[in-house]
Amino acid sequence: MAAVNNVTLPKLQSLNGIFAIFKKQGPTSADVLNTLKHKLLKEAGAAQQNPRKRKKQALKLGHGGTLDSDASGVLVVGIGEGTKMLTTMLAGSKKYTAVGELGKATDTLDSTGSVVQEMSYDHITREAFEEKLKEFTGEIMQVPPLYSALKKDGKRLSVLLKQGHKVEAKPARPVTVYNLSLQDFSPPLFTLDIECGGGFYVRSLVDDLGKALSSCAHVRELTRTKQGQFTLEEHVLREERWTFQDISQSLQPCPEPTSQQNNSKKSKPQGKPAQPSSGSASGDHNCNSTEGPSRDPND
Repeated sequence: MAAVNNVTLPKLQSLNGIFAIFKKQGPTSADVLNTLKHKLLKEAGAAQQNPRKRKKQALKLGHGGTLDSDASGVLVVGIGEGTKMLTTMLAGSKKYTAVGELGKATDTLDSTGSVVQEMSYDHITREAFEEKLKEFTGEIMQVPPLYSALKKDGKRLSVLLKQGHKVEAKPARPVTVYNLSLQDFSPPLFTLDIECGGGFYVRSLVDDLGKALSSCAHVRELTRTKQGQFTLEEHVLREERWTFQDISQSLQPCPEPTSQQNNSKKSKPQGKPAQPSSGSASGDHNCNSTEGPSRDPND
């Protein structure tokens, strides 16, 4: 006899906090969020929404940092009031494992793009590679990829490029690399472990490394292994566990607002909400709700 599903929409809407899911390679971060939302609403018997009531969402979800469609790994999700706490609760470093390929550069800086340059890499040794990594550790300046979720005049750069518009590169900006190590060197492939701060793009790092080594390179595979307190090994929910019960058990609740926060909220004048502070990494771009389109930048 089948188990009775006692999950209701009000019960689902009572969830407030953040948790981590596994994003597989292929879909965008926004696609993954929409799939999660559909699964939860279906479990609560509320999958069919009135399209005329789109402005009033039955379930509020957001993610705390974009992963490129070709990347996989930790994607932190806020539910209910948790969507407002993502930037605060995800302060700290992020970790990635990246597989790069020497000798070929692409327009997107990863394997989804077209090859735009080929160069020799026979002269590159493991010792030379590891020595060059030192130049990319600490506080460095980095130019974000053209194919990213950064915006110009309200439109994503990647969308503008696909529409045939000419897009200029964003200026270099300071980013922090806490740890950078070469885990494997089997030319043309190499594997990096990276720990970085917000606003960092792994794709740009690999592209810059190739140039610094008098060659070129692009990202073949990218996995986010840690974001904030959430790690790939301990915290992520795989798709088969995107259920009310599993999320309830793994949910990190929102901290209770202080009396000072409550008072400031009451006295806050009506107007546009403040923008969250920048918290990208490797392509991370703050909190994104299920409403926004996404060509995930990332990493």
